[in-house]
Amino acid sequence: MPNEVVLPSDAAAELSAPKYPLHPLLAQRRSLRAFSSGLVDSQTLGSLLEAARWAPSSMNEQPWSFVVATQQNEENFQCLLACLLEFNVRWARSAPVLVLSIARLTFASNGEINRHALHDVGQAMAHLTLQANASGLAVCQMAGFDIQRARETYSIPDDHEPVTMAAIGHPGDPATLSERLRQKQLTPQKRNRLEDFVFEGKWKQPAQDVVRTING
Repeated sequence: MPNEVVLPSDAAAELSAPKYPLHPLLAQRRSLRAFSSGLVDSQTLGSLLEAARWAPSSMNEQPWSFVVATQQNEENFQCLLACLLEFNVRWARSAPVLVLSIARLTFASNGEINRHALHDVGQAMAHLTLQANASGLAVCQMAGFDIQRARETYSIPDDHEPVTMAAIGHPGDPATLSERLRQKQLTPQKRNRLEDFVFEGKWKQPAQDVVRTING
């Protein structure tokens, strides 16, 4: 790609390493696309959804819903898999669990627009993801799905919005992936620097205590 910035190896390593202490569940989280053939038992899957249930939300509205499909039920699994775009189907079909997250866009209490709904669904998915990691599972969240097909397939109401899909399962062998996806999975992930998005005083002015601590 002509606009791609190629970082030298030392700079790439710097952007791939945490600058402050992190819990291993956070530091080691990756969006893996290679899954083993092992199934996810109902007790473990229930724990993931329970973690989502306990996420914080504006006014405690809990505006999330989830459509879940497992490979134990082939018909349901294929139905949800068909909502993905083809480039995601190629690898996600090997995952034992697929999840579609949905946001209710209005407050149940008064019917007004809930501008925090998508944020809150994201928090629920983050809780689910960390519980999955703690259970030895990997989660890869996807924006690449057919929103209208999902809406029609599951009769999702107009005041609800399909948000993302996720593939969940035990980590597998990256050799099963295409060359492009294998390289993507094996390449250390680069993160923006804190000083690029943590500000104080005014927009784009890095928070000095954060920068000072990082730079020693």
